[in-house]
Amino acid sequence: MEQILQHKQEIENLQIADVKALEEYRIKYLGTKGIVKALMGEMKQVPVEKKKDFGQLLNEFKQFTESKYESWKETIQDRSNHLSGLDLTLPGDAVPAGSRHPISLMRNRIVSIFQRLGFAVAEGPEIDNDWNNFTALNLPENHPARDMQDTFYISTDPAWLLRTHTSNVQIHEMSKGKLPIRIITPGRVYRNETISARSHCFFHQVEGLYIAENVSFADLKQTLYFFVQEMFGKDVKVRFRPSYFPFTEPSAEMDISCLLCHGDGCSVCKKTGWLEILGCGMVHPKVLENCGIDSNKYSGFAFGMGIERPALLKYGIKDIRLFSENDVRFLKQFTGAI
Repeated sequence: MEQILQHKQEIENLQIADVKALEEYRIKYLGTKGIVKALMGEMKQVPVEKKKDFGQLLNEFKQFTESKYESWKETIQDRSNHLSGLDLTLPGDAVPAGSRHPISLMRNRIVSIFQRLGFAVAEGPEIDNDWNNFTALNLPENHPARDMQDTFYISTDPAWLLRTHTSNVQIHEMSKGKLPIRIITPGRVYRNETISARSHCFFHQVEGLYIAENVSFADLKQTLYFFVQEMFGKDVKVRFRPSYFPFTEPSAEMDISCLLCHGDGCSVCKKTGWLEILGCGMVHPKVLENCGIDSNKYSGFAFGMGIERPALLKYGIKDIRLFSENDVRFLKQFTGAI
C-alpha cells in the first residue's frame, strides 16, 4: 500500500509533453511487465482479511494510471492535429526590425571617416573634476563657462561636475604621456541651457586631437577638408574664420555652405548661406605643459563639433528635441539607414 501511494505521487509530478514520453509512461506503469501488473501479483501475499482493502486501493490506482494516460494522450493528439493544419514549409512571420538612432548613425559615420586617417577612439568619464574640464584647458577662474548658470555642478568643494565638452578626455589622454597622440573623443556632454528647437541641456560631441613633432595648422586644415568632403560631398564649400578658444592658439571656426539652400540663404543659415559646424586650432602651449608635455618639442591641433547639427543637416530635421523624445514614429524613419 505504501508503494501504491509512492507511485501515485510520482505520477502526479510527471510532465508528459510528447509521444515518446507517453509511451515510456505506458510501458513503465501499464505494460505487461509494468508496475500495475507487478502490484497485482502481490495479492497472493496479502492476508485474507486485508485483500478487500488492498484490492480496492489497487483498482483505484489502476484507474488513476489509465486516466492519466488517456488525458495526456488526448492533449498530445490535439496538439498534433493543430500542427497538422499548418504548412511548416512556409516562411515564418517577419520579426520587426529596429532602427539605429540618427545620433548613433551620425556618430558612427564621423568616427569611420577619422579612423581612415589613423585616429583612434578614446572615451572618458561624463562626471569629472574642475581640473580636467576647465583648469587644465587654460580656462581662467572667471571664465563664464564656469558659472553655475552654464554648468551642472555636482559638488563645489571639491568641484565635480557633468562635463561640458569631451575635451576632458583629451586631458586624460595627454596626461598619460604616451606620444604621439591621434584620437577622437565622441560622447555626451551637458550644459545648463534652455531647451528649444535649436538647443538642449545635453547633446553629443566629437572632438579630435593630434599631437606629435612638427604638427602645423596646414595639417589641421587638410584633415578637416578631407572630413567635410567625405561627409557632405565634394561640392561643399569651406571657409575658416579667426576665433578665440582658451585652449587653442591660433583658433578658428569652420563653416560650410548651407546644404539646404545651397548658399542662397534660408532661415536655417540665417540668410548667410553658411553654417558653422566646428571649432578648431593649434593646442595652446600652456595646455601641453599642464599635461606634462614639452611644448618646445611637441605641437598639435584640436577640433570639436556637435553631432546633432550634422544630423539635422543630413536628415533634414528641424527640431533638436526630436532626438531625445524616443518617438517610435520618428525613429522608424531611419530603419535601414547607414
